[in-house]
Amino acid sequence: MSTHLPVNHRLRPLFRTLAGATGVYLIGFGVVGLAHSRGHPFFGDGDITALGLRTNTAFALLSLVAGIIILVGVIVGRNVDRAINFVASGVFIVFGLGMMAISRTPANFLNYDVGAAAVSFVIGSVLLIAALYGRVGPPGQELQEEGFRRSYNGDPVHHAWGHLPPKKPKANSRFA
Repeated sequence: MSTHLPVNHRLRPLFRTLAGATGVYLIGFGVVGLAHSRGHPFFGDGDITALGLRTNTAFALLSLVAGIIILVGVIVGRNVDRAINFVASGVFIVFGLGMMAISRTPANFLNYDVGAAAVSFVIGSVLLIAALYGRVGPPGQELQEEGFRRSYNGDPVHHAWGHLPPKKPKANSRFA
């Protein structure tokens, strides 16, 4: 499947900008969260909020680091951002599911709530879309993929399943 993801998609700058905005949001949330949670326990479960979400020092620091990694990937570009966005999208979606499951238990060490899980899902979805449409390649590959997409020319990828030997009928089959 990854061989037929768009190459040099015309909306790639938009999705890259959205990924960068996500990184900036995470950095802002981390900085505000660290400022608001100063002096509180690292894994505290109080009512500290930053940008409308409950947080503690650990969650704010984790958000700050994730935002910096995403923003550096967007600045570097050239398929580095695509790899970072793929991994980060999976982490945010799985982390949101996991933390939503334990949000009202003593195991909630990041002071997570359902609102933070929803934001985590949105961030994961934005990063996944940016990763799916963020592939960069040479112009020839772009033209080849566009021709395949519009059915002008054949599949640019050689698939082995077209050259499999024919199946032999079973000996005791009544239709053989």
